[in-house]
Amino acid sequence: MKEIDFLIVGGSVYDGSGRDPFVADIGIIGDKIAFVHKKIGIKGSKGQRVKAEKTIDADGLVVSPGFIDTHAHSEFTLLADPRAEGKLFQGITTEINGNCGLSAAPLYGEARERREADLKELGIKDRWSTFKEYFRILESRGIAINFVTLTGHGNIRASVIGCKDKLPSSSELKKMQDLLRKAINEGAIGLSTGLIYPPGIYSDTEELIELCSAISNPQSAFIYTSHMRSEGERLMEAIKEIIRIGREAKIKIHISHIKTGGNDNWHKIDEAISLIEDAKRHGIKVTCDRYPYTAASTDLDVVLPQWTYEGGAEEELRRLKSFKVRERIKNEMPQKFRNYNFWKEVRVSDVNQEKNKWMEGKTISYIAKKLDKEPMDAIFSVLIEEKLRVGAIFFSMNEDNLKRFLSLPYAMIGSDASARSFSGITCKGKPHPRGFGSFPRFLGKYVRDDGLMSLSKAIHKITILPAKTFGLKGRGVIKKGAFADIVVFDPDRIKDRATFDKPFLKPSGIYHVIVNGSPAVWEGKDTGEKSGRILRK
Repeated sequence: MKEIDFLIVGGSVYDGSGRDPFVADIGIIGDKIAFVHKKIGIKGSKGQRVKAEKTIDADGLVVSPGFIDTHAHSEFTLLADPRAEGKLFQGITTEINGNCGLSAAPLYGEARERREADLKELGIKDRWSTFKEYFRILESRGIAINFVTLTGHGNIRASVIGCKDKLPSSSELKKMQDLLRKAINEGAIGLSTGLIYPPGIYSDTEELIELCSAISNPQSAFIYTSHMRSEGERLMEAIKEIIRIGREAKIKIHISHIKTGGNDNWHKIDEAISLIEDAKRHGIKVTCDRYPYTAASTDLDVVLPQWTYEGGAEEELRRLKSFKVRERIKNEMPQKFRNYNFWKEVRVSDVNQEKNKWMEGKTISYIAKKLDKEPMDAIFSVLIEEKLRVGAIFFSMNEDNLKRFLSLPYAMIGSDASARSFSGITCKGKPHPRGFGSFPRFLGKYVRDDGLMSLSKAIHKITILPAKTFGLKGRGVIKKGAFADIVVFDPDRIKDRATFDKPFLKPSGIYHVIVNGSPAVWEGKDTGEKSGRILRK
């Protein structure tokens, strides 16, 4: 009698391919799938009887490859709390990190200085400069999910140039290319940019082409991902820029959290999709990701003009404390920023100071009235008191456009969130619910309830498609020999429960999550296993 570690019996298997499901038994030995036997019953391959240490009765349930979060920001929260419960309970077994130009490494000079506040806030005492050093620390802690990372352009630029509004000299560009190659050699899978944030905001297209060209060759599977320069007013120009980078650097490109932000820009969706699909017809490999919500989340100070960021946080704070500078900022802001109605759609998600905790979950309009200030003056006050460390949620998107983006065959799901847990140091504030509900919301609301696509296509979109896009071999598929990253859920009950007012709520309908052959969630409960791995290129 063949002995195996796990047996999953009689579930409807959606293998990630997009094809119709089939009923099968799945055997797991170690970290791999030992067999997928389509005949119902406690039988292994070649008719052998099997004895399993643990058995999951999946009758009436879906058995799927583990979900792959294509856009995560967990490089620091995983060090602070490796449980990653907010992701794990969604069925996420692998994350792509290092997005929007920010990654765990390289950290030299100003890049390292800029991260100190994050590390101290999370109680992280270790320090590092390279991915090799960071990976060693992360592996020593153990993690609940698989970790993949891009290299942040912001890290590279800040390490070499700092937060200066200038283009790199030829020697500086060479240093940046060398840092990128080193990161790739240590296991990163590509380059990411955050072109609305400092210091990425100071780069030009040629700089990005030169960097991408440094890691591109006909045999490489490296990728360039971008939080583009604009997701609203200059959306078309931003899409054209990333397409140009893909064409001239001969590299795969991926648009992060694609959207048409602001109701003045909702009509641009047809042109945006047309640009992308024309590029694909001309041989440029283009993909994108999106979270299934119509609200975005980032730092509150993104509403400020880009010149305010130059020189780093201390210089930005110094400027904000000047009455003349604040008046200049107000004069430069768009007209819509000058009324309460606009700020009714922006709410503070987290602050650090206890005296300001009442602001969490409240809109800027509400906060301004409580402070007896105009909205912009209230923002200045909060940013100064909190030393810029204020998160915000922006309700600026259109539901119909969201559905169209989710339906694109080359679009994947990315939570755009860090891995948090339901207790401990990462359980604070009122973060965007996407960090706790993105995948069950996609499968429950948009696939099952709204009928946006078949469940087979939906699972393909969150398993094998991202695995192929980001070069994750043996992941995102259920077949013999693949890694045993598996989710077992009820298709009729899977649902997100996290809300903007109560984000720290577990989804329903997900019963088992297996990571590298070990049960991370068993019968709906966290097992405490740390079987995740760093997946290096």
